[in-house]
Amino acid sequence: MLVDDMGMSIGGCAANTGIGLAKLGVDTSIIGKIGRDGFGAFVREAMAAEGVDTSGIAVADEANTSATMVMIDSGGERTFIHCIGANATMKPSDIDMDLVRNAQLFHFAGALVMPGFDGEPAASVMKAAQEAGTITSLDVVWDDTGRWMELLEPVLPYTDIFLPSFSEAVEITGKNTPEEASEVLMAHGVKTVALKMGPEGCYVRTADEEVRVPAFEVCAVDGTGSGDAFVAGFLLGTLAGWELRDVARMANAVGAMCVTAPGATTGLKSFSETTDFLVEQDGDRWRGLAKSARV
Repeated sequence: MLVDDMGMSIGGCAANTGIGLAKLGVDTSIIGKIGRDGFGAFVREAMAAEGVDTSGIAVADEANTSATMVMIDSGGERTFIHCIGANATMKPSDIDMDLVRNAQLFHFAGALVMPGFDGEPAASVMKAAQEAGTITSLDVVWDDTGRWMELLEPVLPYTDIFLPSFSEAVEITGKNTPEEASEVLMAHGVKTVALKMGPEGCYVRTADEEVRVPAFEVCAVDGTGSGDAFVAGFLLGTLAGWELRDVARMANAVGAMCVTAPGATTGLKSFSETTDFLVEQDGDRWRGLAKSARV
């Protein structure tokens, strides 16, 4: 079958979110596992080229690097073929806990497709991070095995911020509205629930507040990585110390930037460029917010 274009780019939840944070000006280290293959070398080099610290990347001798083929049709619909690879061998002993304890925030991305780390092993790392005073956040990918809550239940009590898509939240909780799904997740210990809702924007809830924030209208080229970009924006806003609605608005803006170019991270912009976009959309108040950011 002939296609119009084919290329190779960095990908994966942690890599995409890490690059997004780095482009936004946040000092970022990546923790993960690669194989001793060409893909592994590409991952390390691509992350380093974006200014991400790669010292936390471990190497597996028994597996190749995780990889995904993403096929995008003329209507923008995406199909994924994924090989878990070295991610299947990831375990707590592969993690440099000094990186975790010394960070302002520890983000666990790619939950549910890391069989050696999901569940209790991940919970032990998240608990250690919280005990060190590090903010913890969590994102998942679609679980074809259907073990959603079985794997996540040990982790949720140690999760400060949980950022699934709404469709993932439905599978995890069995509830069909953002309000009900967030209630279940918070009952399991999550402090802030941020649901990615695609064209509808996002729904964010804490014990004291809930907000619905609409999406931005942009010319969408490729939705790959937009959820991870949303997460990067949300974590940036959290670190900046902004109000919840402003955090969500920044998250939506970073996600909107992502879809304007093909690839998972190509469309991402710097903090000043993203702020300029928000100024165009919402007014000059964003210049003051940008100056007040504590990142």
